[in-house]
Parts: sequence; C-alpha cells; structure tokens
Amino acid sequence: MDRHSITWTGAMPAITTPFTKAGAVDHDGLSRNIKRLVAAGATGVVAAGCTGEFWTLSREERRAIGVTTRGALGPDLTCILGCAAITPSGVLEALHDAKEAGADAGLVMPPFFAHLTKGEIIAHFEAVAAASPLPIVLYNIPGNAGNALTPDIVDVLADLDPVVAIKESSGDWMNFNQTIDRVRDRIRVFCGPSSTIGVPAMLAGCDGLIDCFPNVWDGCLDLWTLHQEGRMEEAWAYQARAQALTHLFTSGGRTLYPATKAAMDHLGLPGGGKPRAPLQPLKGPALTELIDGLDRILGRKTSAA
Repeated sequence: MDRHSITWTGAMPAITTPFTKAGAVDHDGLSRNIKRLVAAGATGVVAAGCTGEFWTLSREERRAIGVTTRGALGPDLTCILGCAAITPSGVLEALHDAKEAGADAGLVMPPFFAHLTKGEIIAHFEAVAAASPLPIVLYNIPGNAGNALTPDIVDVLADLDPVVAIKESSGDWMNFNQTIDRVRDRIRVFCGPSSTIGVPAMLAGCDGLIDCFPNVWDGCLDLWTLHQEGRMEEAWAYQARAQALTHLFTSGGRTLYPATKAAMDHLGLPGGGKPRAPLQPLKGPALTELIDGLDRILGRKTSAA
C-alpha cells in the first residue's frame, strides 16, 4: 500500500468527543457534529484522536465512537479512528476494533510517556505494520506524545506496507516542510495545525488539512476550497483569523481542548460540553475572555452587548 492506494484529500476535521452530564459518551451530539461538518464541506473526520480526548476513553467507548462516526459519515466519506497505545499489542487491538467499527484507517502516534530512541520508535511501528488489519495514518504530535516522528524516521516508516499517510502536527514548519519533501511521493501528507500553517502547507503540496478548529469555525474548512479555487487573498485572510483563534484558545490560562468545547457551547454547536477529567471546563476570566475574543474574531456581537 502507498499514497495511491487511497483517494483521501481535503479538509477532515479532528472532532471532539462530547459527553453527557452523567459522563458517558454523547453519541447523539457526536453524530450531529459530524453531520454538520460534512454539510459544511468536510471530506471525512478523525475521531478519538487528541481532540477527541482518547486518553480518557475505554476500549469499548472508542470502538463505539467508531461505529457512530462511520454511521454519521455514511459509506463514502473517510473515517479515521485514533488507535493510540503505548505497546504494539495495544495499537493492534485498537486497529482490529477500528476495522470492526467500519473505519477506513487507524491514526497511530508513537508510544507516549517513555522517551524512545529512533530505533525503538521504528521497531514499534514495524511491529504494528506487520500485523495491521487496516491502513495506517502516522501521527506526529511530539508536544503531546513526547516522542517525535522526525523526517528521518518518517522516511523509513513510509516504506512500511500499511502506511498510507501522515498527519504532521508538530507545529514546526521546518519539520513539516522536510517531511513533505521526503515522503509525498510515497504517502499522503496532511497538515495538522492548519489553523497556523494551513496555507503554506497547501502551497507546499499537502493532500489535506486535519485540525480541530472546524469544530468551532467553518472557515478552517473553507481554507482548502479557497486554495483550490486560487482565491489566495481570501485564503490568507482566513489564515490570519485562524491564527488569532489559535492564540486565543492557548493563552490566558486556556488550553486547546477545553477551549474548543467551551467555544462550541457558546456558539450553540453540537459536540461541546465538559471535557473529561483531568481536563477541566473553562470558568471565570478564562471563559469570559474566550467568549469576548471569539465574538470579536468571528465578527459576532460581543457577549456584553
């Protein structure tokens, strides 16, 4: 398998996992959010990833999220399910569950917490690839995983048979650019932080955008369309607004995932609600400043009006 084994392209949001007041997965809210995003132009979604708070989910919950995601997307759009685990056996278990749920691929990051050598990271993926029942999308997010898929490592992993793509979410432009230069002839390259570098990534030839911000603002889906239509002045304007949102969500005592859900709630969008512990919902000045900043950036009436 390689990049030619799939046709995935375009904007595929990394979606939230909403929870009920009792703390269970809110499958109705999950489905409604997916359908909203598809109606806005998404070509698929990534579920149970970092935005989806995968670390809080049980095996049964993650598999059920895959079933709901597949059902909401229908048979034709791309369903990628997070399959993060520390051991190869744990990843393979998640990949088999993802296949059973109807996913098209599993999103696989390096093992987390334990700091690994280049050889150990490669050996992990080789063990997973040797028995994977699904195509694999590599996931480079060293700020969360603690282990990076450097361009040198990805160059090796791109030759493993099940590997068809990478979500490059390092946020480091040099790392992204070197990665796409090294492997785009073999696997598809999706830009993770499209809210900050989506336009440069598209100009560099990426195959699509995978980001959390479409949960809040359809403009992060429109980035892809604007670029495809050659409307670059508008695309750069949207990029600037997305960068402002990124700064807002990650400053003033806020972190990305609780801020994303709080913004969705303020905008009346499905899929928000409280994050699971240890994440905590925003409150006080952090929430007030988020709402005021969101209204300003998106051109809405301010909360004080």
